[in-house]
Amino acid sequence: MTTLGTLTASPIGFGCMALSHIYGGTTDAQARRTLDESIDAGITFLDTADVYGEPRAGSSGPAGTNEEMLAPLLARRRDGVQLATKFGITGITLGEDHRGQKSTDGRPEYVSQACDASLRRLDVETIDLYYLHRTDPDIPIEETVGAMAQLVTQGKVRHLGLSEVTADELRRAHATAAITAVQSEWSLWSRDVEAHVVPACAELGIGFVPYSPLGRGFLTGTLTPAQIATDLRGRTERMGAGWDANQQALAIVTRVAAEIGATNAQISLAWLLQKAEQFRVACVPIPGSRTASRMIENLGSADIDLTPTQMDLLDHIARTVHGDHNISDDPRWISSGREQ
Repeated sequence: MTTLGTLTASPIGFGCMALSHIYGGTTDAQARRTLDESIDAGITFLDTADVYGEPRAGSSGPAGTNEEMLAPLLARRRDGVQLATKFGITGITLGEDHRGQKSTDGRPEYVSQACDASLRRLDVETIDLYYLHRTDPDIPIEETVGAMAQLVTQGKVRHLGLSEVTADELRRAHATAAITAVQSEWSLWSRDVEAHVVPACAELGIGFVPYSPLGRGFLTGTLTPAQIATDLRGRTERMGAGWDANQQALAIVTRVAAEIGATNAQISLAWLLQKAEQFRVACVPIPGSRTASRMIENLGSADIDLTPTQMDLLDHIARTVHGDHNISDDPRWISSGREQ
């Protein structure tokens, strides 16, 4: 187990967004079977968000259907899992190029409304880790986090988290109320958080939850352009126009995997766990999959010990990558676009 601040979680978590429509989706029953088998194998940290899921016709707010999918599972297994969810993204509008234009809400009054709505959808009394999914540029982060702290006092939330915050925003938030974890993209080919945010987490004793730790599946070596042509990944610079050029990055992962007799996914996650150790930051990556076998494979990464030579080789990947990893047209949507 890994301790994120004051929250104990499995060393690899489950990113539940993979069980919604964005990457093809699955049925709710199939999703819960995958989760059941993953929990049985030892993956007990479940990460969702109120915005994950198929938007309802005529609704302008968060979809909430991923949280609703989890409710029957939580009714049976609540005591054996650590539950994380997020709020703050209030709408996503896809433009002609199918890249998202997003809106946020960090008003103190909305914090309480969003939490109550998630509690209803999840059908639970308490959320273990409650994140601000994105900062609201119109609301000081101290005001949003101050309202989140009231949720802890009320017993609705146990721990607080932030997603895609800058180091300065993190320090200001942590001075307002204790922050347990930061969630941002971090992987072999997305390493901008290492410049400011990860060191700030180490300084403050805050854990890190990397999303897309497998490069949205690219680093596994199991995807083809045809498979992702109809979802968001195929429209990004890295996995669209940069697909061929980025095969050199993938080849490095494949080489190290062959040396060890592991899978690309295991190597990618093992590198991330060891890199977090180098920064002295507790880390729980949250890959996702529609099949339990892939998640159980991911869990095996915690037992892999990469050599310094292999780590150096994998470190080189970031210098070979073509294309931006931000899925939004707005550079400020991720922390590196707002760092000073």
